[in-house]
Amino acid sequence: MIVLSGIKPTGRPHLGNYLAMLRPIVELQDQADLSYVFIADYHALTTVRDGEQLRQDTIDMALDFLAIGLDPEKSILYRQSDLPELHELAWLLTVLCPMGLLERCVAFKDAKEKFGDKGEKILHGLFAYPVLMAADILSVQSTHVPVGRDQIQHVEVTRDLVNKFHHHFCKGRENAVFTLPEATVRSDVAVVPGLDGRKMSKSYNNTIGLFETPKKARKLMNKIVTDSKSIEDPKDPDTCKVFELYKLFANEEQQAELAARYRAGGMGYGEAKGALFEVFDAHVTPFREKREALAQDLDAVEDILLAGAARARAALRTTLDKARDAVGLSTSPSSSPSS
Repeated sequence: MIVLSGIKPTGRPHLGNYLAMLRPIVELQDQADLSYVFIADYHALTTVRDGEQLRQDTIDMALDFLAIGLDPEKSILYRQSDLPELHELAWLLTVLCPMGLLERCVAFKDAKEKFGDKGEKILHGLFAYPVLMAADILSVQSTHVPVGRDQIQHVEVTRDLVNKFHHHFCKGRENAVFTLPEATVRSDVAVVPGLDGRKMSKSYNNTIGLFETPKKARKLMNKIVTDSKSIEDPKDPDTCKVFELYKLFANEEQQAELAARYRAGGMGYGEAKGALFEVFDAHVTPFREKREALAQDLDAVEDILLAGAARARAALRTTLDKARDAVGLSTSPSSSPSS
């Protein structure tokens, strides 16, 4: 099983990002035969217009992954932009990609609905990025792509392009150039509630940052919306967003103990929020300390990214040479003895 995961560097992660995306990616490194994890800085350019900010966000994302347990010996961590040949591979797919396939993609449909006939508001990067995503997936011959339900469509686009490529250039032979990937969707990923009870999201401004200082994290948790029951009243842990967050970090014994206190009455929500902070802080303190140490040696982090890029680029060059040969182009310059 060759797994590929990518994430855009667009700001610091919150607890929803960590529990739904980052932690599952790290867990996969012990299950896969080979795990590729890339920081999708090319994709980020569809929205980011500040070069210095993108560079900072990219290195921050590398620090975040390494701090929460990504092991460079188990996972190949790299910047997408360190593989420039991705764009050539994307072009070989683009020439076979029907407009209708991309017009059905959710991001384009959402933009179309938002901007209507104002075509200048819908950029080609937004329209075409599923093809670059397909190149990401196919470049390293990944067999499994962990995605959220809203991203399944992009893996389906990739599979369509693989089938078209093999039909036109390989006489329909399966796996002649590309491995047909599968989308894998985790059914056990929790929806993380935000401070206002809605799904935690930067767009709602209701987040708790994974690497907040303890003082800031406690202050934010005290803002979590609860009902108006008094301290004396029994409370239902199953309907409380504070307890819902608590369960994401506490063990079963801790959960049972706090749930019993909810139901018995005599405990206010302020105390429950304090218990939430304690289990959260115990969970993230090792991450915070490791991240601070890594940030003191950015050259070592850069070495990890470049080493990962070298391994991913070698796999990409092999794939690209097969694709170039299939379509009738000359041998890729990247594989020549002088490269």
